[in-house]
Amino acid sequence: MRSTTAALLAFNLLTLGPVYAYAADIADVAEDRAEAKYDATKDAAKNQYEAAKANCKNLSGNAKDVCMKDAKAAYTSGKSNAKATEKSETARGEAQKDSMKAHYKAAKERCDSLSGSAKDACIGEAGMMYHQ
Repeated sequence: MRSTTAALLAFNLLTLGPVYAYAADIADVAEDRAEAKYDATKDAAKNQYEAAKANCKNLSGNAKDVCMKDAKAAYTSGKSNAKATEKSETARGEAQKDSMKAHYKAAKERCDSLSGSAKDACIGEAGMMYHQ
């Protein structure tokens, strides 16, 4: 029975380990993606602002002032929305990390009923699964 459990755990480590490690890196990828998305959205807002300012040059008087204020308002709104999205996605990544840590602790506790190499394999699998 023990050798079967140890063999099964070793098989899981070899075949599923890379999948678990990949799943655990999702939080880091989410944070990187959030930053890249923020930069891209901020750049798009700036480009739209520059284009709107260029369109305002053809106007004069109050119409030009209104056009410039509208362009600035759209730019400020775009930057603010980009920042809010980044914070939300970063928070989601941090929540993922916290979840992985809690699940690792629970999985490690389940390993306490085993002993010897089966326990070591169980703890190793839990570490790989939850990237700890």
